Amino acid sequence: MIGRRRRISGVHVVAEVPSFESVAERHLDDVHAYLVYLTRDREVAEELTADTFEKALRRWRQFDPRRGSARTWLCQVARTVALDHFRAEQRRRRRESAYALDRDDHAEDGVFGGLSPELERALAGLSAGEREVIALRVLLDLEIEASARVLGISRTACTTRLSRALKKLEERMSADVAA
Repeated sequence: MIGRRRRISGVHVVAEVPSFESVAERHLDDVHAYLVYLTRDREVAEELTADTFEKALRRWRQFDPRRGSARTWLCQVARTVALDHFRAEQRRRRRESAYALDRDDHAEDGVFGGLSPELERALAGLSAGEREVIALRVLLDLEIEASARVLGISRTACTTRLSRALKKLEERMSADVAA
């Protein structure tokens, strides 16, 4: 742990900050899993995970444990890296519009890891935002406040988004079983 001094209302406050190495080691798998859910592509997720930890290392001095956990902070960094990646991909696709690639919106087999094919199809049928809130709340088991912070939305909006996403997932699973 490293103590960082901060001046708040004329008083110096020391916040205990863990070492970046310990935080990175502890949360690497969680960040990677989150990025797999966002991208639905393990190779891209691996690249984005590396980019996330590189960016996090450069910005480690900005981490304030009083504002949230290191895990939540890393998920915020990962989300920013993923959004930057998606924007860059969108620009690249526009430049190649004469030769547009039709990408299958369905997830590759096994991309979510260990789930039934029915659940994989149902997850792939959800929007990116719906998969993201499910990944944060269910896969990573983040608290509602932390998930809302990562998504940049209110606690109520996060709860509503999760509820709707889970309902859609349940409907898709029921339809798949009935078929």
